[in-house]
Amino acid sequence: MNPERLYLYDTTLRDGQQTQGVQFSVPEKRQIAEALDALGIDHIEGGWPGANPTDSEFFENRPETRATFTAFGMTKRTGRSAENDDTLAGVLNADTPAVCLVGKTHDFHVTTALGITLDENLENIGASVAHLVAKGREAIFDAEHFFDGYRANPTYALDCLKAALEAGARWIVLCDTNGGTLPAEIGRITAEVIAAGIPGDHLGIHTHNDTENAVAASLAAVDAGARQIQGTLNGLGERCGNANLTALIPTLLLKEPYASRYQTGVTKDALKNLTRASRMLDDILNRVPLRSAAYVGASAFAHKAGLHASAILKDPTTYEHINPALVGNERVIPVSNQAGQSNLRMRLAAAGIEVAPKDPTLSRILEIIKEREDQGYAYDGAQASFELLARRELGLLPDFFEVKRYRVTVERRKNKYNRMVTLSEAVVVVKIGGEKTLSVSESMDETGSDRGPVNALAKALAKDLGPYQAAIDDMKLVDFKVRITQGGTEAVTRVIIDSEDGAGHRWSTVGVSPNIVDASFEALLDAITWKLVHDGVTPA
Repeated sequence: MNPERLYLYDTTLRDGQQTQGVQFSVPEKRQIAEALDALGIDHIEGGWPGANPTDSEFFENRPETRATFTAFGMTKRTGRSAENDDTLAGVLNADTPAVCLVGKTHDFHVTTALGITLDENLENIGASVAHLVAKGREAIFDAEHFFDGYRANPTYALDCLKAALEAGARWIVLCDTNGGTLPAEIGRITAEVIAAGIPGDHLGIHTHNDTENAVAASLAAVDAGARQIQGTLNGLGERCGNANLTALIPTLLLKEPYASRYQTGVTKDALKNLTRASRMLDDILNRVPLRSAAYVGASAFAHKAGLHASAILKDPTTYEHINPALVGNERVIPVSNQAGQSNLRMRLAAAGIEVAPKDPTLSRILEIIKEREDQGYAYDGAQASFELLARRELGLLPDFFEVKRYRVTVERRKNKYNRMVTLSEAVVVVKIGGEKTLSVSESMDETGSDRGPVNALAKALAKDLGPYQAAIDDMKLVDFKVRITQGGTEAVTRVIIDSEDGAGHRWSTVGVSPNIVDASFEALLDAITWKLVHDGVTPA
């Protein structure tokens, strides 16, 4: 039996942009669109042209994509023809091959929110869709509040869908706009819609995650016969977000019965870029990726318990539902004060370090980890620092450079506008191959704002490492976490730094000290050293 086609529709650039605190620039929209296209998404909804200057500019400069680019708008207003509706004209002027129009299907919203009659709303839907078709566009109708409307007045809700279908809509999308409908009801109503005459191969589903069921509800609609799925990358969206495509896509490709029954535009090769695409979006949003995210999270394939790690060593399928490499992720065997030698050997093997099971160094490394975690270190969340510790004990850590001294100053002074401002400055002296170098950096950014002493230290340390400079130039700090592990006068500060390079590799390092600057510097040193080790750099 040939697999049936499912179509993936991404609305990250429109519905995702309605997330509180999210506002994409035009270059960011282009970057996201290109990543979605590379994955194999069928439709990319770019936004609402005319609604704001950014969306209008984006449509004027949108990238060339294999995916069908789609503009979003609303059905025409009552009292004017579709040809003379300026809002509809603005959407059409974006010149996209497809247009998605949202329209009311809940009688309560028609009479209360719009203040028009039910028949006028039906005329607006039909005339608007017909106008798109006459202009040669693929017409998509988003049936807003459909499930609420169907519960209240099923006959009228269905009449709205039929008005769009009869006018030539390619897709009729059932929207659970408030996100309160549970999967079983989504499936039942979708099946009833198909039985009422709306073909499944013209039917889509658009769910929200207000009950944490958006992905399950989307799959329920597919099970009932819907063939288009709308969602967003990383589940962005208003309130609690939309159906998360980073969970839906691998489920459709890798899980039965979907993997053998259906086909999407995403190939197995493209699926390997899913984790990178997810983290790219978080990087654009300047937020830390959710470690527990299904499939793509840093902890999605992390095995901390010694019993689990021991079983994984024998056969990964004992505690992994898929091979993490299929989605571009990787297995993590955290090492902490709960670790056993199975965890330790697996983590070392993942770093390319083979150690014999009876090697006494393993016990010594475990003892050191337990002692240091008692001091406040946390190797569970700082795998790179753990690896460096293990390499040092095994005699496998190259001696790249030596820090001779460093100094950080924080000064309050008046600027040229006679305003008091803060300026952080760092001096770092390192010795490489017998020669000393001194680097000085301020933490001032391009806007004239102080970025703090740790930023100054990071810039000074990475400013001039001589023969190693090319290896660290693409490094950047993506997250900085501070925690006080003891209170009172004996307070100890733990700093964990997440770093990333141009190839998309991400690693975490830890530093601990009563002094936050010292703790930060320790983590910074580990971050650079790990990068040099993994790039295969030869010590000077």
